[in-house]
Amino acid sequence: MSYYQRHIFFCLNQRDNGEACCAQLAAQSAFDHCKARVKALALAGKGGVRVNKAGCLDRCAGGPVAVVYPEAVWYTFVDQADIDEIVDQHLQQGRVVERLVLPDSVGR
Repeated sequence: MSYYQRHIFFCLNQRDNGEACCAQLAAQSAFDHCKARVKALALAGKGGVRVNKAGCLDRCAGGPVAVVYPEAVWYTFVDQADIDEIVDQHLQQGRVVERLVLPDSVGR
């Protein structure tokens, strides 16, 4: 068994050249909310969930983005309610939140 059951990585990349990036789309507040919610639900730690920051995940056109491993499910989100749904459904129950899945065709 893996040390963590699931990892969720949030792109927090900031571009200095003015190009679109997840940092411009409230990615940090989504990360902070997810981390707090995972902790409040006692999902954090060994055998549970790890919430991580990431640099550019190269899916900028769908930003803000997060990816959950080991399932490799890519999400886009717009508010804290979306993050709550990802935590409740995917991180806690193992069910993919289909309405928030980033299509494979969306790249940079």
